[in-house]
Amino acid sequence: MWIFLAFLAVPVIEIGLFIQVGGLIGLWPTLAIVVLTAVVGTALVRSQGARALDDLRAAMAGLSDPTAPLAHGALILLAGALLLTPGFFTDACGLLLLIPQVRAALMQHLRSKIAVQGFSYGTTADAFRRSEAGVIDGEFLEIDPENAPPRDPSGWTRH
Repeated sequence: MWIFLAFLAVPVIEIGLFIQVGGLIGLWPTLAIVVLTAVVGTALVRSQGARALDDLRAAMAGLSDPTAPLAHGALILLAGALLLTPGFFTDACGLLLLIPQVRAALMQHLRSKIAVQGFSYGTTADAFRRSEAGVIDGEFLEIDPENAPPRDPSGWTRH
């Protein structure tokens, strides 16, 4: 029901804002602002998206929890969609999502509402046993458990 209300409310808000702003500054300045926010927003999304991708690569390379970089990337993607949607309200929401502190606060709020029952990544021995070929060629490096890099909990599960 709330999704229906959002799809109804957002266009109404945008139309009202277009009428108000257009009445104050005129048609062409209003359209220029909409195009300018799309261009600036695209540049910001590109730079912050690249940073989020670098953070994700570093998390995967370090075998650490990738949920924060993934969540940041998803919110940056949402910000880009909002900035490319014509309107003042969606532009304001998109620009807010490009602020890292706002994204962190939103993720903290979502984390308190979501209960993850379990989380794992990688492969298990069962996945290799179910292989049709039966043989998997590869290289490996055995790590002594005492010298393994620490793996902190993700914060999404309860201990």
